[in-house]
Amino acid sequence: MTSIVIPAHNEARVIGRLLDALLTDPSDDATDIVVVCNGCTDDTARIAAERGPRVRVIEIPVPSKHAALRAGDEHAQGFPRVYVDADVVLTASDVRALTGPLRDDTSGVLATAPDRRVPLAGCAWRVRAYYQVWQRLPAVREGLFGRGVIAVSKAGHDRIAALPPLMADDLAASLAFTSGERLVVREAGVVVHPPRTWPDLIRRRVRAAVSTAQVERHQSPEQGSARTSKADLADLLRAEPRLLAGVVVFVAAAVVARRKAEKVIRAEDFGTWLRDESSRQN
Repeated sequence: MTSIVIPAHNEARVIGRLLDALLTDPSDDATDIVVVCNGCTDDTARIAAERGPRVRVIEIPVPSKHAALRAGDEHAQGFPRVYVDADVVLTASDVRALTGPLRDDTSGVLATAPDRRVPLAGCAWRVRAYYQVWQRLPAVREGLFGRGVIAVSKAGHDRIAALPPLMADDLAASLAFTSGERLVVREAGVVVHPPRTWPDLIRRRVRAAVSTAQVERHQSPEQGSARTSKADLADLLRAEPRLLAGVVVFVAAAVVARRKAEKVIRAEDFGTWLRDESSRQN
């Protein structure tokens, strides 16, 4: 049995669209869906429960994604196990595509993630320019992070279960596997809603800079990095010179976010979650 764990903190605006997508195939009743409402003060639990008996709702008082994931693991019934952020959109067929390689004991694959689809309509032009560059970067294309979905086998779960609680849990999970152990499944797709405004983009990039710094403090020397290098941007421009304006926007966002993040990193404030509400608009 495949188990899907969805940590949800005040996600009343978007939890319904995710669950409706996962429940599109009424014959797929062997999937175990667990929604862990953590510290919710809105109708997230009620909306999830209204989706019927295929959705089990767990409520914990602490607003913590890490605690929610652990609670979800305690109640989940099977493997492969799929961890899904509440603000993305994933279908039942996508889940089947993700879990297929994890059922093959000869593949060596321990973790998978879907192809990322970022709808940019309605976003400010600088946000669109930023993502046109970001989505083409090697680490972004090949890593499992920034997708809102990671699926693992039992062996893969054992590895990530040993990770400490980190803001960038998806980045840490991606770096926990070698390139041969992780796989982006192009047949599966997840809709990741981007920030719509420049301030929301910067807020998200500050969070990324802070959480990346936290992950790097816990990394072993042999683990890789997901940071963008000057060489990455130079290679991109050589391949697609038309992206020059986008690269300028990308660098500007990185500089602004890094400056804003420095104070937070010095204070070791790795607990304040800079949430982007614009990406949660229906």
